[in-house]
Amino acid sequence: MPLSRSVKGLTVLVTGAASGMGRATAELFAREGANVAVTDVSADACREVAEAIQAEGGSAEAWALDVADPDAIETVTQAVVARFGGLDILINNAGISAFAAIDSPAYDQVWDRAFAILITAHQRLVRAALPHLRASASPRIVNIASTEALGATARDSPYAAAKAAVTGLTRALAVELGKEGITVNCICPGPILTGMTQGLSEEDRRTFANRRTALRRYGEPEEVAHMTLSLCLPAASYITGAVIPVDGGLMARNA
Repeated sequence: MPLSRSVKGLTVLVTGAASGMGRATAELFAREGANVAVTDVSADACREVAEAIQAEGGSAEAWALDVADPDAIETVTQAVVARFGGLDILINNAGISAFAAIDSPAYDQVWDRAFAILITAHQRLVRAALPHLRASASPRIVNIASTEALGATARDSPYAAAKAAVTGLTRALAVELGKEGITVNCICPGPILTGMTQGLSEEDRRTFANRRTALRRYGEPEEVAHMTLSLCLPAASYITGAVIPVDGGLMARNA
């Protein structure tokens, strides 16, 4: 029997879904017929995304979720399962910017927050989702890291270290959960037009893209979302432990 390339009827929980790559991912999965749990720290922003999806005929519900709160993770995961009857796909997308010089007085505070949101929350969400993923016929986990996990920028050691930990967690869980048919993969976005890059001027973005990327441009959030979707297809059942840059050729380019 041919492997399916459809997520129709599957349920996906997306963190950080109120904007940027998370929103693009939620909207794409909804267009493809999935039930989407839109989660983010802002209840109003989540509701706006879910209502926009519903207005286009998609299936979505909103839950406010601070991924740094372990109790909230358990509560929201159970609510999603109760609403949609199960959980098939977990997208760990929620993130923050975390820059601090190593000798900064605020370094420990930035480090702790980076690890709480960018890696500790990932494993907590996996653990909360795991009983339900085990009941799925097509269980998928996708963790969103960054090309900063593969090559760093000055003063971003908290962010780079946390994102590198995401790649390690991905590989370890892929090995641990593989015997159960649960795939675990990681995407490393490069320069993408999101809230984290809005502070840069258009000229600075253009200069960086021309100097560093093969495609000479920043990516769109939907371009990352399509890779996420591809890894979650039932047909992607033999892809696990992969760390995939979606970076316009940034990591490939030497000059």
